[in-house]
Formats: sequence, C-alpha cells, structure tokens
Amino acid sequence: MLIVDCIPDSQGWDPINHLVRMAADCLHAEVVRVKQDDLPSQLKRAASVLSQRSRGAGSETCLIIGKAPTDLLRIFKVPGWRTRFCWIGAWIIDSFWTDWIPTTNRFSQPYDDVFITSLEDADAWETALRARPTWLPWGSDVLALGSSGGDRPWDLTRVGRQPLEWEDDVSNQMAAEEVGIRFHPRPSFSRTSGQANHEELMLAYGETKFLLAFSNTVNPTNYTHPTREYLTGRWVDALGAGAVVAGIAPRGPGIDRLLWPGATLDLATTDRAGGLATIGKALASWTAEVAHRNHAFALSRLDWRWRLQAIAEASGEKPARLAHQLQQLRERVSATSALTLA
Repeated sequence: MLIVDCIPDSQGWDPINHLVRMAADCLHAEVVRVKQDDLPSQLKRAASVLSQRSRGAGSETCLIIGKAPTDLLRIFKVPGWRTRFCWIGAWIIDSFWTDWIPTTNRFSQPYDDVFITSLEDADAWETALRARPTWLPWGSDVLALGSSGGDRPWDLTRVGRQPLEWEDDVSNQMAAEEVGIRFHPRPSFSRTSGQANHEELMLAYGETKFLLAFSNTVNPTNYTHPTREYLTGRWVDALGAGAVVAGIAPRGPGIDRLLWPGATLDLATTDRAGGLATIGKALASWTAEVAHRNHAFALSRLDWRWRLQAIAEASGEKPARLAHQLQQLRERVSATSALTLA
C-alpha cells in the first residue's frame, strides 16, 4: 500500500501524525508526504475528468490521509494514478467542512472508498460524491499508549485552548487549590519531535483523574467549525488514558455512539467557580475503577486499529502486522472487560 500523507507537521496534528505512523506500520505501507500548498492545477483537475481511471488495472493500493476535503484532489498528483492502483481510498479527518468537497471528484470519481470522521455529514458527502462514505471516527493508540492506572497525582489537568474563564493557569491553580483540587497547568513540551510530544501528552493524561475540555461550539475560534460539533484527539486520547473529560462535550449521533456513561463530566457552563464545584463533588466519589473502566471502553471503541482493520478489509489487503496487533487488542479487551465491564 502507498499512503499519501497530507497532514500538517504541527502540534495540533500530532495525534493524526501518530496515526499515519501506525498505519504505515500496521498496513506495511510506504508513506509519501506532500507539501501543504502542493495541490494540482486547474488544468490537471480538468484533465482528470476527461481521462477516467481504469479500475482494477493495477496491482497496488493507495490511501490518502487528508486533513480536509480539499486533500481529495491530491490523488491527481500521484504518478500513474489512473492505471497504477487496483484500489484507492481517502480518509478525511476534518470531514465536517463539507463546503470544501471538490466538485472534480464528483465527475472523475477516482476513489473506491472515502472515509469520514463525522457521521453527521454522511448525507452531504454522498450528495457531493454520488457515493456513500464510510464512517471511520477519531481514535487513539489505546493499546500501546493508553493507561488504566489508578494512581493519579493530579485531580484536574488543563491541555490546549480553553474558554476565557479557564485560560489563565496561574489563576486556575489558585482557584483550584482554594477548594482542595490539585490542578496541573498545560504541559510544556520541548518539541524535539511530534512523536515525543504525543507520547508525553499521553503520559500526562494517564496521571490525571479529570481533563478539562469544551466543545468547539461553546469555545469557538477562527479555525473551528461554527456549527458542527466534533471530537478531537484531546477527548479520545484522554479517555484512552483512563481520564474523565470534564467540560461541555460535543453532541451528535456519531459522538453518542463513541462515548459511554461516565466518559465525560458535564460542567453545564464555562463558569470556573461552578465548574470547580462540580469537579470537587465528582472527586469525592472517584475511585481507581473509573480509570480502569474508561480505559476498557476506549480499548473496545476507540483504538485506531479497529479503524485500520476497516481500511484493510476495504482495500483487500491482509497485513500480518495488523492481524497480530488486532489479536493483542482483542485479548486486552477481553481481559479488561472481565475485570471492569461486568
């Protein structure tokens, strides 16, 4: 398999860059990384419509892993794409930007399968592409980087962007200490590599009971969708490491399928004083079983390997390394379910 990696090399995309490395390993794939501004010209897009792909002519498989729908166009830059591949798929992470789906793909139809992370947008994608997409939601490397440990030195950890009321960590810490909550400010990273940062962040998630996070609709910025709610790596990685996500969770059919009772703690508003009071009450009843249970559910619902299995099946690939890791995952799910989900 050839993986065309269209993901930015930036800290916010470290979880997906980790996924790309996992996919390359599990699917025995070669990875070709593309420049963010290297999209095909209008002439090349027009030519793709006139010269259709010869399906089944080649022997290779190809997967585009894209940040946004515009990355669907990148297949036209792959040498020999019309005859080289027996299967071409695309996995679009920020699939909620449905207005960005290129019309070129509707006419040239280069893809055998398109995978999206937002179930709520499946109808819009089907209309745009004249083909039904497959839902492959956000996940986490729960098997290798997750945690079920009950020894957690921090009650509440802050990671990433927060609403104004929670943005300043100095006052956050003072307010938390006043009500007996051990607060950890945003972790600092050396940025030696995105992989090292991602692993450090997973360790931080495994050391806290609650992680602070709010849906994009109550904590908007210029790069989040104004109306479509969605999960990101912060949510699923924290759950994979056994933490409860405290804040205001996004809502939607796909999100409701992924999460479970106890995965989140609803703070109702972004008010810090009220939020700390709610967290304090939850801490009074917190036990190590909470971390064990979140980790167990994350193994069965969120691990990236389940998503990679779907891609392997769609492409017809049968990679031995993925099969081995799926067996390890099933054994871990079975073991944790016997302990925590009964």
